[in-house]
Amino acid sequence: MAAELHVALVAADREVWSGQATLVVARTTSGDIGVMPGHQPLLGVLESGPVTIRTSDGGTVIAAVHGGFISFADDKLSLLAEIAELSEEIDIQRAERALERAKSADDASAGRRAEVRLRAATAR
Repeated sequence: MAAELHVALVAADREVWSGQATLVVARTTSGDIGVMPGHQPLLGVLESGPVTIRTSDGGTVIAAVHGGFISFADDKLSLLAEIAELSEEIDIQRAERALERAKSADDASAGRRAEVRLRAATAR
């Protein structure tokens, strides 16, 4: 059996995804980080950005994550996000409209959220 880690991606209002994975890539305040089984324990602050999870069955799960924390120990990875949504849950046209509204309102944080959602949705 290949080495695996248990991943739980949790938003403030729900568990977004949970399962076994071989690799998780997330954006932290220190930069992008990849976590594989056997990684050193870590605790970090998540930046807004896509999270990519390579599942044990060879699939890929992509989520848009906005803020929160990442924690890893004993092959258990927790992504505790303020807001998180799976790429297939994102309406691309709605996200594009949100980006246009944010640009016209000169709202940098709303623009960043819309950009992250679009990147996650189009990476499916």
